[in-house]
Formats: sequence, C-alpha cells, structure tokens
Amino acid sequence: MTTLGAVFVPQLPPERLRAVVRAADESGLEELWLWEDCFLESGVATAAAALAWSQRLRVGVGLLPVPLRNVALTGMELATLYRLFPGRAIVAVGHGVQDWMGQVGARPASPVTLLREYVTALRGLLAGERLSVEGQYVRLDEVALDWPPTQTGAPAPVLVGATGPKTLRLAGEVADGTILTGGTDVEGVRAARRLIDEGRAAAGRSDAPHSVVVYLHAATGDGAAERMAAERVRWGYHDDSKDVTVAGDAHAVADAVARWADAGAGTVVLQPTPDDPDPEGFMRFVAERVRPLVR
Repeated sequence: MTTLGAVFVPQLPPERLRAVVRAADESGLEELWLWEDCFLESGVATAAAALAWSQRLRVGVGLLPVPLRNVALTGMELATLYRLFPGRAIVAVGHGVQDWMGQVGARPASPVTLLREYVTALRGLLAGERLSVEGQYVRLDEVALDWPPTQTGAPAPVLVGATGPKTLRLAGEVADGTILTGGTDVEGVRAARRLIDEGRAAAGRSDAPHSVVVYLHAATGDGAAERMAAERVRWGYHDDSKDVTVAGDAHAVADAVARWADAGAGTVVLQPTPDDPDPEGFMRFVAERVRPLVR
C-alpha cells in the first residue's frame, strides 16, 4: 500500500506550523514532512514540535545536511525523538546544498566519503554500539549513546537523500531508505530504484527493507495551474513536457501518485507551492480527498 504524505514547506513562517500540524493530524494524514533548508527552519526543532502537537501523525525530516552537524549530536537528537515518539519520527540525512555548505565554511572535499562515514557511524550509535572511528571526516573516541532507542524497541531508521548515481548506490549500501527530490519523474524513480538495489546487493543487504520516498509538486484549488506554472519556473523545469508536477482535483492528484508509486516509490509526499493560499486546507485535501483514491 502506498503511503501518502505532504510537506510543510519552510517558506512558511514557523508560527504557521502548529495549525498545519493540527489539520494534518485531525484529518488523518499519514505523514507530514519538514525540511531543513538553509537558512529557513531547523529540522529537529520543528519535528519535535510537530510530534508534540499531534497524536498519531508520523513526522519526517528530509533532510539534515551532514556537514552542519557532528554525528554524535545527530545521534543524540534522533535517539531522543525516537524514544519520545516511538515509531512516529522519520529522519533523513544527506549532502545538503553544496553552495549553502560553502557559505557556512562546511563544504567537504568529498561529500560521498563524508556521507558514508556519517551514516555508518550514525546507524551504529542508534543501535547502541560504542564506537571508535578515525575516518577522513568522522572521528569518535569510545562514543556511545546513554539513551539509545534500542532500549525501547522503537525503530531507528536512517534515510538518505540522494540524486546522483554514487549517492543512490551508497544509500542502498548503508541506509534504511532513500528520499528522492521533487522534480524526479517516473523514469527517474525507476532508475533510482535500480541504483539503490545495486548498492543493496553489493553490501549484501538485498533482503533488508529499504523504503523509497519521493516528493511530488502538487497544487489544487483556485489558481492551481497558474501557481504550478510559476513553481516550475522557480525550480527550473523549463521543459513543459517533463512530467514532474500535478495540478488539479483529487482524481488528477491521485492518478499522479499512482504513477510514481507504480514506478517504485513506497511513499509519495505531495509538495504544495509556497504560495498556496490555504496550507491547512492542503493537508485536509490530501488526507480526506486524495487518500481514499490511492490504493
């Protein structure tokens, strides 16, 4: 069964989050996703607030840029979220936008090396291991979490955001799931799935579960087509024939979700335009009108 979610885009001010969370939770939305885009909003702070303001909603962060965060700190924060809200937090890490990383003096010479070392160490910490690591980027000396999520039996998944072939293969090797950015078309999902599976096979992890999450630009209601046309320009989708967005009613959106799911996405997260006039209404639209149409 396809999981359906929606994004609280960080172009909205943080004080809008509570009302959006409540609309998502009360309407039965399965997942609400948050971003840690520079220099808008923190992923961990918003996730903790969203989880506390809701009762059953799963909250994803996609993604935390690894150059900004020491892996021990990320391990502490994820373990805390996973223990406070068992089974409801989903967190991804990734390279981050390299220009942004350069702005804060954190751009690595080898992003793939950093991500490999980071995810390997992070999964070890969340599994309750005591680690000593002397990598190119990650260095730990007898570090272990005092409150690992393993003590509660809560799942501690680590997802990776990936676009390029090297990172997609790496995600298959070391992560529990992969997030594909908005702008990934149906064939892009299929190609990503093949590369992820290559990485899983190389690491002997073909039997391990591996979720694939994809963001899909979506708009509905009055002015949906015009707002999406502007969004395509903003994201650089100048080829109108590229099938990476959907604008229309619940049936149109559900049909698009089905195409991406059939291509290999287990979770489709609908990404509204930043100028959507009713962010709370978008959450209710996804949960109450689109969800019943998606198998």
